[in-house]
Amino acid sequence: MTKLPFHEKIGYAMGDAAANLVWRGALAYLAVFYTDTFGLTAAAAAMLFLVVRLSDGVTDIIMGMIADRTNTRWGKFRPWILWSTPFLALFMVLSFTTPDLSYTAKLVYAYITYIGLTLAYTVNNVPYSALMGVMTPSDTERTSLSGFRFAGAFAGGLLVMGFLPDLVAYFGDGNDAMGYQYTMYLFAVLLIVLMVTTFATTKERVTPTIDESTNLKSELIDLSKNLPFIILPLLAMTLFFYYRDIYSGAFFVIVMGSMWLVIKKLINTTPEDLGGTKRDMVDLLTNKPWLILLGMGFITMLFNGIKYGTIAYYFKYHVGSEVLAGKYFVVLLLASILGALSTSYLAKKLGKRKLFIVSLIISGILTGAFYWVPQGNLTAIFVLGGSAEFFAAIMPTLYFTMLGDSADYSEWKNGRRATGLIYSAGTFVQKTGGGFAGALVLVVLAGYGYDGMDKSTIEASLPGMQLLMSWIPAAFAFAGAALMIFYPLTSKDNQQIGDELIERRMIAPTT
Repeated sequence: MTKLPFHEKIGYAMGDAAANLVWRGALAYLAVFYTDTFGLTAAAAAMLFLVVRLSDGVTDIIMGMIADRTNTRWGKFRPWILWSTPFLALFMVLSFTTPDLSYTAKLVYAYITYIGLTLAYTVNNVPYSALMGVMTPSDTERTSLSGFRFAGAFAGGLLVMGFLPDLVAYFGDGNDAMGYQYTMYLFAVLLIVLMVTTFATTKERVTPTIDESTNLKSELIDLSKNLPFIILPLLAMTLFFYYRDIYSGAFFVIVMGSMWLVIKKLINTTPEDLGGTKRDMVDLLTNKPWLILLGMGFITMLFNGIKYGTIAYYFKYHVGSEVLAGKYFVVLLLASILGALSTSYLAKKLGKRKLFIVSLIISGILTGAFYWVPQGNLTAIFVLGGSAEFFAAIMPTLYFTMLGDSADYSEWKNGRRATGLIYSAGTFVQKTGGGFAGALVLVVLAGYGYDGMDKSTIEASLPGMQLLMSWIPAAFAFAGAALMIFYPLTSKDNQQIGDELIERRMIAPTT
């Protein structure tokens, strides 16, 4: 077992602290920035979130393939962290900049900058997430590393969500547009420092056998021929979610039914008749642990994303203090750090599957209880929110370490390991879930008549905010707990698979 040094775990954690300057900032404040400062309608912002986030599906998969086939003296994944950092910092600033343009031009600008931000995040975060899978072959060390990672993530989120309103007020002095822009300058500098630290302090140790039967160019051509099978389901999901009428419903059923037939045919095809890309896809589609985790990534991101996307609205209008939202985020993220750091210990006691289920149920119950909190009862809001967040923080910590387990399972079962592809799909469903979460918040608010530029619409939208903070996200938590019952890998299975893979790698060629 390769035990990672403490300084390397801290260095790896700094990468997610940096990423969450973007991820948590965009998730928590970009919606309210678009509607209340930038000037977009809630409906237009909802469609923006859906279209841009779902388009990440293609780029995530491509990035996972590229990262898997990258070979440098620094490794497969670490170089991409370094190369992508300047672009990530640049688009973070541009996304929170308000140019003096017409409404239509502003909408176009929002699409361009948000697409740039998500693309830069993909190039940075897919390799960063996959790096965990090759830093150590030990599943217990990956669980510990995941705890450090998400402690770092929540610390980065603490800075953004806890202090962004104060920084906007300080730098803007009454001009929110300027305040957001100058705050992002500060965060961009910090992001660069943290990402460079991660690159400099981490090391790749797991070197899987390289499949030299195909090259990246041929596999990208192969992938391009199959893009409709990726794009059509995403389009069907988006149309059905946004329009919710009989036509979009029929299109959704037809597309998903067709996809099922195609997938069934692929699975029944012999490996010799499949190209490299299709073989990777079939390996994933027959990987039960990965398929369940794919659903869990989407569901848990909806659960967490809806709550985080509502907080700024809830405190601004339901509580009546926008500054208190920052203080609430501080409480949540302190609880998140404790939850992330407790995950390794609790997983050893309960096992990952049972701990995941328990966390979902308890966090769902505490979140649902928000529905009965009287307006303005800050004690109940802070106590319930902090308690629910402790258990909610365990979910992403377990999720990414279990993706590493599913990569081990794939290599053990099929003799092929596509770590980057497995993690890219994992980050994709999280982005998709985040996109749907942000869009759902805006769709519900729009359904209650909310218009950020018209204060007369606020009172009627308060019940919608209350549901978005309680039973709507809680429903996804309970659905996730039900799905997780079917996860097949136990701690004993992971140990056995890990031991067998170590033996195989000792005798297998690596070039």
